Amino acid sequence: MFQTLRLVTLLLVLLACPWAAAQGFEVLPWPTRKPAPALRGTDLQGQPWRLAELRGKAVLISFWASWCEPCRAEMPSLQSLAQFHGPHRLVVLAVNFKEPAATVQRYVQRTAFPLPVLLDPDGHIARQWGANVFPTTVLVGADGRVRGLVRGELDWTSPRAAQLVEPLLAPEPATVAAAAR
Repeated sequence: MFQTLRLVTLLLVLLACPWAAAQGFEVLPWPTRKPAPALRGTDLQGQPWRLAELRGKAVLISFWASWCEPCRAEMPSLQSLAQFHGPHRLVVLAVNFKEPAATVQRYVQRTAFPLPVLLDPDGHIARQWGANVFPTTVLVGADGRVRGLVRGELDWTSPRAAQLVEPLLAPEPATVAAAAR
């Protein structure tokens, strides 16, 4: 009985919001007057990361967990996006939510995930950034301003993702020089 009721409720929600089933993600603007939290974390290799030190590059902060199927499905496209733009233009930081370092390390080794993985063992970083759905990806422009959040799974190699990422990027040096002429 309970399982049938849950199924009926899920179907009603999906029928009321067909875009949610079709997209699998939503884009939310960052509140205009809300400052960006100071992101400080350490990756699995012990390297410290600070958002302030990445100014001049677009940054995607992806909150994920190894138990989250949409997170795991999204990671290869995040990796492709980072490789396409290169580390001089775009940095993707994968912030793991509340998992032991050994669990995260095993997952990263098993999947050969090359991006920096920061640990958030108590969920403090996720709370600061409003990540309460997984995956959640924070969009930060090269100017250091937070532009929005993507909640849910997105194919980061898709045209929709390009519409979100392109405005974050700093102009290529050759483009800036040509515009100055």
